[in-house]
Amino acid sequence: MRQAGSPDVSVVIPVYNEEDNIRPLCAAIRDALAGWDRSYELILVDDGSSDATPVLLREEMAADGRLRALLLRTNRGQTQAMAAGFAAARGRIVVSMDGDLQNDPRDIATLVSRIDQGFDVVCGWRKDRQDAWLSRTLPSKVANWLIARLTGIPIHDNGCSLKAYRGEMIRSLRLYSEMHRFLPALSSMMGARIDEVVVRHHPRVHGESKYGISRTFKVLSDMITIKMLTQFANRPGAWFGFLSLPWLFLAIASGILGLGGFFSPSDNQTIVFSSLSVIFFYLFGHLMSLSVLSEMFLAHSDKTYLRRLVAVLAVVEERKGAAGTPES
Repeated sequence: MRQAGSPDVSVVIPVYNEEDNIRPLCAAIRDALAGWDRSYELILVDDGSSDATPVLLREEMAADGRLRALLLRTNRGQTQAMAAGFAAARGRIVVSMDGDLQNDPRDIATLVSRIDQGFDVVCGWRKDRQDAWLSRTLPSKVANWLIARLTGIPIHDNGCSLKAYRGEMIRSLRLYSEMHRFLPALSSMMGARIDEVVVRHHPRVHGESKYGISRTFKVLSDMITIKMLTQFANRPGAWFGFLSLPWLFLAIASGILGLGGFFSPSDNQTIVFSSLSVIFFYLFGHLMSLSVLSEMFLAHSDKTYLRRLVAVLAVVEERKGAAGTPES
């Protein structure tokens, strides 16, 4: 919920060991938004930096009343830093971007204007990306293609931090792991209208990138979670049932091979296939049990939600009735 007197736009930027970029970043944002007909706040979230970044943030905050600095005690990762910034944001529209000056603050106004045209999420697309092709651009292209295939959301650049959101929507999402790059897919579960615009991208001038190709493997593992959240959230039993089928086929195949060895005239008996069949049947049964339990949990949650909804509606109707009762 927006507070009275809160700014129209909140710009959230996570930073980690960016001491050489803090002053140029704040100056670039002030220059880009100078004369803008909207009130804004700038929220910089320090993700447990070990350099002079926190000191510079305090100095910038003292010099500019629109800047708010959130200092995390330890390094929690970009997703958690962004989540902290989103929770603190007071604006009707929330814009996220990187703190390394590769995103261009001049694109903020463009993204916000698309929100005003009716979209709930507007993603930046670094069409002309200024990064190393083999270690950054190529893995990003592969990951974006896989994410689009898994989620059904045709976004070219999920990894671009420059995005704009409706405040009430982004504050309702729970983020963890590397989920910040899956925000369009998570938002689509809430019926969000998603747009994408081409934005500027600059090469890094100061400091070093905190991310390498090793992060790709973590992103790939998160895709499984996103697949479940986007397509099986309302029917988790189908997800566990889907996962159990390969184990059922393996159990049957191993059982057949085990029986074949049992009836074989050869003296070289083996219990390997029979043992594998038992293990695979156990895994199948375990996943099917999870399927049933997840459906029972979802049914209970739905009933609880409906009871709460009916109670709220009853209170609303009661208040309406009391308001419409003529005074004696």
